[in-house]
Amino acid sequence: MKLIELIRGWMLVFLVAGLLAAGARGDKAIQSNVVSVENGLLRVSVDGRDGRLLALTDPATGHNHFGDAENVVGLWQLEVIGQTDRIYLKPEQATAFQVEELSSGDKGLRLTWEGLPIPGGKDSSVEVVVRLDEGESISRWKITVDVPVGQNVGRVYFPRASGLRRQQNERLAVPTWMGQELANPRKQLAGSTGKGGRLGWQYPGGVSMQCMAWYQNAGNGLYAACDDTGVRRKIFAFWGTPGDKVHYEMVHFPESEGAGNRYQLPYSAVLGTFQGDWITAAELYRKWAVHQPWTKQSRMSRGLVPDWVLDTGLWVWNRGRSPGVLPPAALLQEQLGLPVSVFWHWWHGCPYDTGFPEYLPPREGTEPFRAAVAQAHQDDLHMIVYMNQRGWGLSTKSWEAEGAERYAVKAEDGKIRPEVYNIFTREALVSMCLATPFWRNKYAGLAEEAVNDLGVDGIYMDQACLHKPCYDPNHGHPLGGGDSWMEGFRALSKDIRDRCQGDVPVVLAGEGVGEAWLPYLDLMLALQVSRERYSSPTTRWEVIPFFHAVYHPSAVIYGNYSSLVMPPYDDLWPKEFAPAEPLALLDRKFSRQFYLEQARTFVWGQQPALSNFRPLLLEERKEEMEYLMQLVRLRNQAKKYLLHGEFLRPPKLNVPEVTSEFSRLSIYAGQKDRLTTSQRSHPLALAGAWRAADGNVAIALASVADEPLSLSLEIDREYYGLPKALEIYGISSTGRKKLEWSGSLSPLEMELTPRGACILEFCRP
Repeated sequence: MKLIELIRGWMLVFLVAGLLAAGARGDKAIQSNVVSVENGLLRVSVDGRDGRLLALTDPATGHNHFGDAENVVGLWQLEVIGQTDRIYLKPEQATAFQVEELSSGDKGLRLTWEGLPIPGGKDSSVEVVVRLDEGESISRWKITVDVPVGQNVGRVYFPRASGLRRQQNERLAVPTWMGQELANPRKQLAGSTGKGGRLGWQYPGGVSMQCMAWYQNAGNGLYAACDDTGVRRKIFAFWGTPGDKVHYEMVHFPESEGAGNRYQLPYSAVLGTFQGDWITAAELYRKWAVHQPWTKQSRMSRGLVPDWVLDTGLWVWNRGRSPGVLPPAALLQEQLGLPVSVFWHWWHGCPYDTGFPEYLPPREGTEPFRAAVAQAHQDDLHMIVYMNQRGWGLSTKSWEAEGAERYAVKAEDGKIRPEVYNIFTREALVSMCLATPFWRNKYAGLAEEAVNDLGVDGIYMDQACLHKPCYDPNHGHPLGGGDSWMEGFRALSKDIRDRCQGDVPVVLAGEGVGEAWLPYLDLMLALQVSRERYSSPTTRWEVIPFFHAVYHPSAVIYGNYSSLVMPPYDDLWPKEFAPAEPLALLDRKFSRQFYLEQARTFVWGQQPALSNFRPLLLEERKEEMEYLMQLVRLRNQAKKYLLHGEFLRPPKLNVPEVTSEFSRLSIYAGQKDRLTTSQRSHPLALAGAWRAADGNVAIALASVADEPLSLSLEIDREYYGLPKALEIYGISSTGRKKLEWSGSLSPLEMELTPRGACILEFCRP
């Protein structure tokens, strides 16, 4: 009996102490099994006993996105690094927990866990604060972790939420560079055995933006993001467990992993809800993104992109010595009547994907190369040349001679990680660490020579919009985390521009797209337009212009992998693997794939491109080339929309779908027996919608059908902000004319000619 009274006495002391502590902060402690906070647009509910996230609810629909699982995961998980071991901690291991309302007037909660089972654990604690944005269906989550001296905070998994509630017609949209959408993601996360799998995406590099969306198409959506302006490394992840259960978490990396006993998340993790689809999520992210430093400081926004880049009508992506690259581009420019620019691979003196960075001298010799470039400039051509911005060939003489391994990216075990791309030689590249002055000076010196001595107009920095965490303690940067990679890229791009100050600024282009690179790159290559041409035909991911929907006015996005011939073969590779006829014409059965790639490029607001152009295509593939040139000329008349415009939701076209033949090939599938084919279903017409700076709106339309196509467009006047007094113009490849219309916009009936394209322009009088 005395023992019970003693325990009750201690419980009372602890309760009073907790209430006094809450009073000292002004927060109000809560004792309940379910604790909720709401702002009218979003309700967040946590378990009052251990802080687990029970619900993220849209009050308007009553839909809760979480809680569809019996074994609910805790709100966080921690990696704690000791002198000899690593342990993982979860909320349920804490000896004390408290939840309280914020007293600051914000809608929010403070959750505190104390007494974690680690040496000296009585001094350990975790504090989480969640706040709801006023007038938004958004919650922001921050975490602070304290462990005893002698113990260090490693990776932090937060927030964690389990049991995404099942809905019909589920979708997952992820900004893997340009963006992709997966139908029925729950099935993929279940794994082939049903035991569950995991999908994770690293930022920066693995994804181009800090957001993703899980939603019922045109229904309830979960928005997961963060508001980090420091471009720090993090991972967004979904994983599955038996029974088709799906869970979500973010993984954060302290500035230098395991370097301190206190960690405060320097930004907020974001969870929210919406009604719609991936475009709705993109618009939600855009409201935040347009105000961030990388957007305001983008080279496009500051007017720093050279005019010749903005004026480019078409990019020709050819490879090899100058006779096969520059004269064909000049011929195509003459036929097109608009500026053509050259995207030039394999100009260098080393074999592709093995000999980097031994680019100089050019494979045709320095003097012939200079003369060819000078002649191209006389022909009003500009060119950017390929130089991988992080790769060094492990088999090169310079790797040993210059001691490159010392400055290479190291994994957590302190070793380099060779990457093999060349299937013919199997020789590897190694990623160099951008945080090291050695590598930046090496690369900038090569770029300086290519621009100032050889006369090229710019550098294509392959693998630019990617990130490699480095754990070499001798490089002087935080281990694994931090922003050292992006700081390295900033310093590298500045060094190149400082060295190459000619009459026209040097142009820097990069592979992929990414918000963090907007201040440093003049243009970004978005190859996912041609995703079917290089990805597995069994993939269920579909490409979407997710990045464009957020950042189109802030970036020059160019290119595709669209081609009418078989890939070339580098003559510096082993002769025994060379195809009998490089650049042989592709079968006409793949022509619709070409049309679709070019239509996507057009309606999604990218600068068009053509790979592996040969002059004989003007006759042997006349229809395809005329289609491409039609789109290029049409785009040239609407650059206020398709180059500078803001992405809008395109109208529904209500067109039939068709199944077409698709080829899968690349430079590593150069022989005919390596070409694989598949069949894919796709619509016969595509649409894109854009708003210009003056408020006018344009709808870009492109048909890939071989016959006339009747369209019925559903124009949402309110969404597009169209006034009652309205003038509509039709723009074709030959000009612009005013259209007569009855005043009704939905539906808007029209007809496209076979493989026709046009732009409808909605203007204030």
